[in-house]
Amino acid sequence: MHSIFSEYFLPVTLAIITLGMGLSLTDRDFGDIFVQPKAVIIGLCCQMILLPVIAWLIARSIHIDPLFKVGLMIIAACPGGATSNLITYLLRGNVALSISMTALNSVITLVTIPLVVHFSLEAFVHENAAIRLNVGETILKVFLITIVPAFAGTRIRKHYPDFSLRLERPLRVILPLLLLVVYAGVIFIDQGTGAATRSDFIKIFPFTLLLNILAMVAGFLVARVLRLRVINQFTISIEVGLQNSALAIFVAATLLKSNDMAFVPVVYGSFSFFSTLLFGWGVKRLGWVPKANGKDA
Repeated sequence: MHSIFSEYFLPVTLAIITLGMGLSLTDRDFGDIFVQPKAVIIGLCCQMILLPVIAWLIARSIHIDPLFKVGLMIIAACPGGATSNLITYLLRGNVALSISMTALNSVITLVTIPLVVHFSLEAFVHENAAIRLNVGETILKVFLITIVPAFAGTRIRKHYPDFSLRLERPLRVILPLLLLVVYAGVIFIDQGTGAATRSDFIKIFPFTLLLNILAMVAGFLVARVLRLRVINQFTISIEVGLQNSALAIFVAATLLKSNDMAFVPVVYGSFSFFSTLLFGWGVKRLGWVPKANGKDA
């Protein structure tokens, strides 16, 4: 009963959300991503390299409990998730790119999460810990939560286009509400850390917000400098800026058995959906489209 939201409601909810987003996609949307993979490659490089570097620089320059610093690094090591996919969907970004990045990075982080955690523990806590993620189980979960429902959504869209179009508007309200309800259960019921205090929250909040903002800005600027289309610029900024805090909580609380480390992604998860949605909306609203965009991804 302790982790009923994490173990049961969250995976089912994420699959339902991805199915709903799949209703807005066609085969061509995913085909274009892999025919012109520039956007995916740039986005993954930002997530795997740039984001951990930003988190490392923040952690090295602040004075807080070393365990909180490791928690910050764990967030940066995690991939995006259904939350970033949902924000991209709500803002009418490149949902196929967002889902593709989430799926690919979720598999890549099987290797990078243990490396980042090991490095962070040695650097900040001066301890060593070997953590292992079940490769087969994790790949299966990623496949069942992202690829299968997204593909099912495209099949429904292809065979029942009128039905899919009628659902589009209500789903833009239903899906975020569904995610917020279940995600609140994950954070405050399953993984609530009773030892954490309000002062801890106030102490950690500015640095998690800084990580969120710098990651979004960096992802956006890299995509802009490399002349991606504006829809891909803000899609990548969302995917780089919003990490899977539920996975970060799992790594910290379950694998490393540290509520202090887990409290950092709890704080991060309490606001990052709204800050990322606001940032993505602002970027899109301003319409920062380069004069010569070129024909890239």
